[in-house]
Amino acid sequence: MYETYGSPPEHPAVPAPEPQPAPAASRAPEAEPRADAVRDKAPDLPALPGPRAVPEPQALPPPRSLPHPHPLPDSRSLPELREPPPAVPDLPPWPYPPRRTLRHRVRHHALWRSRTVRATALIVLLAVSGLVLLALVREQTGTRGFLVGLGLAVFPVPLLISAFRWLDRVEPGPWRNLVFAFTWGSCAAALIAITANSFAVRWIAVATADPDSADTLGATVVAPVVEECAKAAAILLVFLFRRKHFTGIVDGVVIAGFTATGFAFTENILYLGNAFGEDQSFGGPGLGAVTAGTFFVRVIMSPFAHPLFTVLTGLGFGLVALAPARRGRRRAWVRIRRVVLPLLGLLLAMGMHALWNGSASFGPLAFYGVYGLFMVPAFAFLTWLAIWTRQRELRMIGAELPAYAAAGWLDPAEPLALSSMHARSLAQGHAARTHGPGAARAVAEYEEAATALAFLRYRARRQTATPQAAAEFTAGERELLHRLWERKRIAGPALVYAAQVTGRIRMLPPPYHPAYAAAYNPYRNH
Repeated sequence: MYETYGSPPEHPAVPAPEPQPAPAASRAPEAEPRADAVRDKAPDLPALPGPRAVPEPQALPPPRSLPHPHPLPDSRSLPELREPPPAVPDLPPWPYPPRRTLRHRVRHHALWRSRTVRATALIVLLAVSGLVLLALVREQTGTRGFLVGLGLAVFPVPLLISAFRWLDRVEPGPWRNLVFAFTWGSCAAALIAITANSFAVRWIAVATADPDSADTLGATVVAPVVEECAKAAAILLVFLFRRKHFTGIVDGVVIAGFTATGFAFTENILYLGNAFGEDQSFGGPGLGAVTAGTFFVRVIMSPFAHPLFTVLTGLGFGLVALAPARRGRRRAWVRIRRVVLPLLGLLLAMGMHALWNGSASFGPLAFYGVYGLFMVPAFAFLTWLAIWTRQRELRMIGAELPAYAAAGWLDPAEPLALSSMHARSLAQGHAARTHGPGAARAVAEYEEAATALAFLRYRARRQTATPQAAAEFTAGERELLHRLWERKRIAGPALVYAAQVTGRIRMLPPPYHPAYAAAYNPYRNH
């Protein structure tokens, strides 16, 4: 069965176990000026996995495990640790699954399956795409137009990136995935869109002998299909090759937002550069009316247009990632849903994109009508959905982590602090003021590991119990608990302090310490 490491077996499994004194690792250090002093004075920890102290670590019996809500038909128990780890930070290597080297992978699999080979090929592809795109845009806009467009197109990028990164603060994904998404949108997807749109418009103009209708069809039919498919390719690649970091709706929204932000950045350079060229052709000395109007419409009014379209595709992939794995008769339905939901999101993105592009072809009244009656409400709804999903993740963390607090791994106040972003920030600030920047980083890593542990347990409870799933859950839980235990001496008191300050638990008076009176006593001379 799925198992959670708990206290030693001398405490029977009853609803209210007898209280025991907390170990030294879970108590805040008293009057200790820096973090290395905490490590120097740290006593040896008891034998893992139970964090309760015992007089004789060698006599500690095997740990008692907490059953998972979904037991397996063949119940299994975790192997015992061979020796108890010493005090933090001098912990021995944890028995993680051994990582296979590149030589091993190349010898047993095809060369293209190597992560190094795939990463190198992807970097080369994006670099070549960026260079070709730079040449095309510079050819269309000129050097001055390119520089002006580049300077004006940068304005909405930090705002959009900050908004999507804020949304991803609960379980932040690795930066390399976000950098890949932005680079793909600004280089590969933009190059595909420029090339395919130009070819399609020329073909339609030759076939119909009507250049005006060719431009309209290209903007309302060809461009939405080509551009949304090119942007969706980045989401698909992250979903397939970085599945570990693609776990829900928020991840799909964030990857889609970064991809669309990069695409809009390159597209704005092209449009603003062409507008500047038109102003220069009229003999204007600087930025003219065409450039100002283009900047107002694309940067001020609708910087969220492309992210709004692509987020619909990201929602489809996010729903697939959030759905639990099933076996038996429901397995066929799961496979159908894995294909239907992303395609449905992609079709909605194409439809919204076509409506937005087509509104500009029917005059200003239609444009402002679509903007006010459709785009703004859709943007507000998707913003609410993303924020609601973020709050739902925080509530899930508060519901899953108390199981580890009951087993002794966490203080009872820590799940309350970890389920609040404000309390997390306060804990990092308190650790930085007390022990320095290194302690703040340790608290941030502790919060990240605790969040991953909550998500791991949540997904394990939703999926069908199999021996393979049990083994993966056990290995992941074991590694995350070890990471928590390494940083608990600093992070635990900081999170308890944050829970008290934010009012999530009752505020307790600080304990009296003789050193405080010796350091400061206003009545010393009276």
